[in-house]
Amino acid sequence: MATHVVCPHCEVVNRLPEDRSPGEASCGQCHRPLFTGHPLHLDAAGLRRHLERGDVPLLVDFWAAWCGPCRMMAPAFEQAAGQLEPRVRLAKVDTEAEPGLASGLGIRGIPTLILFKQGREAARMSGAMGLPQLLAWTRSHL
Repeated sequence: MATHVVCPHCEVVNRLPEDRSPGEASCGQCHRPLFTGHPLHLDAAGLRRHLERGDVPLLVDFWAAWCGPCRMMAPAFEQAAGQLEPRVRLAKVDTEAEPGLASGLGIRGIPTLILFKQGREAARMSGAMGLPQLLAWTRSHL
């Protein structure tokens, strides 16, 4: 059985065979790495594509540039991407740029992390976390 992975560069859905290492896989369309070790910056359409077409769990940081705790947590989230990929894809959604998306998901405070598995919300946490807490929280919900 293959795993479907959305390319972070061109958003084409790739089928990864079970015997292929996801950490070394590249996109069949643009030939760039499927996992970069960095969070993606998604808009509503990009988030929908990853949730509907990708099989990899998706951890999303809903944030805003004016938010002090969001800026404080940003380096830990960046580091987490390098440690959690390819098991988990990390992404950021700017709630100022996507207010309808944030509202539709019931985001009441930021930063808010939502872990999606198989396109559905599996866990949610509001408030800033350091790297050890972020890794432990994510791994506990996989």
